[in-house]
Amino acid sequence: MANAATAIAHQERKDVAAPRESNVTVKPAVTGRDRREFIRVPWLIYRGDPFWVPPLLQDMRDTLNIKKNPLLKLGPHAFFLAYRDGKIAGRIGVGIDEKLNAAKKRKEGYFTLFESVADYAVARALFDAGLNWLREKGMASVTGPASPTNGDDYRGLLISGFGSPPVLMDSYNPKYYVDFLDRYGFEKSFDRFAYWFDLRPPVPERMILGVNYAMQRYQFTVDPIDLKKLDSEMVGIKEIIDRTMPEDWPDMIPPSLEEIRAEAQRLLQVAEPDLIQIARTLDGKPIGFSIALPDYNQVLARLNGRLFPFGIFKLLWLKRTITGARSFIMFVVPEFQKKGVSGAIYLKTFQAARKMGYVYGEGSTIGEFNLRMRRDAEGASGQHYKTYRVYAKKL
Repeated sequence: MANAATAIAHQERKDVAAPRESNVTVKPAVTGRDRREFIRVPWLIYRGDPFWVPPLLQDMRDTLNIKKNPLLKLGPHAFFLAYRDGKIAGRIGVGIDEKLNAAKKRKEGYFTLFESVADYAVARALFDAGLNWLREKGMASVTGPASPTNGDDYRGLLISGFGSPPVLMDSYNPKYYVDFLDRYGFEKSFDRFAYWFDLRPPVPERMILGVNYAMQRYQFTVDPIDLKKLDSEMVGIKEIIDRTMPEDWPDMIPPSLEEIRAEAQRLLQVAEPDLIQIARTLDGKPIGFSIALPDYNQVLARLNGRLFPFGIFKLLWLKRTITGARSFIMFVVPEFQKKGVSGAIYLKTFQAARKMGYVYGEGSTIGEFNLRMRRDAEGASGQHYKTYRVYAKKL
């Protein structure tokens, strides 16, 4: 409770910060020193906030590296730094996903990795720089905050649910960011929801009976991913996504097999196979899957961004203390929807998580337009507890 009270006070102090006259300048982050400053901005913004989880510095370096970040390969991009009275005060990244624009037939840029001290003049200067860059590239609109890696990390701005730490790869930001975007003229595009699952009570018997009935009636099984057949598993996952992802989702299109493989290689470094469940027909055809990962934020909060020289040993040691997981993707092919497949995947994941000693799970982030997944999460006892907003603005 003391930490919660401290965090609320921390937010309130920033929310009521009086405007000040200041000399704000913005410049592109192009040199190695600029990039290092860009990466370190959050340590300035969240100093003293007990809920903030420092990202790994190496992960952020990879995020800014076009050779290691698939999003940066999809179109032009730029990063900017803001200074107030000569001191670092904020940052923003902007870019163009040409593959997504071609699929959606639009000219839209994105912004990402926005951070600012509690001074609207800094935020305004950053948005001016980033949006002017997009205008010069011929874009007609901008959306964000977008994932900086085109993955499921840091999508949207946290607008409700500030009273707890973020779960792995979730966004976290001060409340005053909401005011900054509103004042600048951004409008809601859509919201994403996070659901909380309490894994401490036993799984309800009715859920077990319902899943067993569905699996017998509709002739399917659910089992953990087979890492010995990883390549064929990736092919099956792509087939499921291709057949399932709606064309009208505003910010996503089916990834290529190469993108799926690249993401798999990144995630498998921290994955637990029993938390990756795949549903199949009795003849082995994949019909659905979900991916959950241990909530490594519990460990990252204690590393202050560094794995070396001793952080890697601390990570391995503290891994055993993790008590929760985040489920961040689930797809079921259309002909097996409403046949208990989602419920079976949830059950198998719950049972695996409980066996690992986990006491909570989070399902996130689910678009507000994804009514089926929202119903599935709520039907599996999920409680909507955080909301992340994706904004848009015409240029």
